[in-house]
Amino acid sequence: MNNIKKLTYAGLLTALAIVIPTAFGILKIQFGPFSATLAAHVPMFISMFLGPFAAVMVGIGSVIGFLVTSPLVIAARAASHIFVGLAGALMLKRGISFKKIIVLTAPIHGILEAIAVIPFGFTMYKVLIVVGVGTLIHHMIDGAIALGILGALSRSLSLKRI
Repeated sequence: MNNIKKLTYAGLLTALAIVIPTAFGILKIQFGPFSATLAAHVPMFISMFLGPFAAVMVGIGSVIGFLVTSPLVIAARAASHIFVGLAGALMLKRGISFKKIIVLTAPIHGILEAIAVIPFGFTMYKVLIVVGVGTLIHHMIDGAIALGILGALSRSLSLKRI
C-alpha cells in the first residue's frame, strides 16, 4: 500500500475515532469511571494494519473525541488507545495474527485504563474490577467487530494476517 493511501486511511480512521464518541453517544454505557461506547476501539484495531505511526495518530484522535464529549477521566482512559494501537501495530509487523493481537493487547488495555483512573480517587474495586475487567470485555467485543469488518475488507485491502 502506498503512502498516500495509508495517510488517507489513517485520516479517515482518525476522523472515525473522533466521531464515534461524539456522534454515537446513544451506544454509550457509563458506570462510575467506566464507560463503554460500542465500536470506539474499532478504528484503533484497524489502524494497526497501517503501521505504528497511523495507530498512534488514531489513538490521539480517540483522546480528542472523548475530550470533547466526556469527563476528563474518560479521556484519560482513551489515551491508552495510543499505546494499545502501537503495541498491536508492532506485533503485526512481527507476523503475529490479528486474532492473537486482540487477545494479547486486552490485558495491556485493561491495565492502562485502570492506571489512568487511579489519580481521580476511585476505590480499588472500581479501578481493578469496574474499569480493568470492564475494559477487557469491551476490548474483546470491539475486537470481534473489527475482525468482522476486516474480514469483509481483507480482499480489497490486501490484508494477509487476519
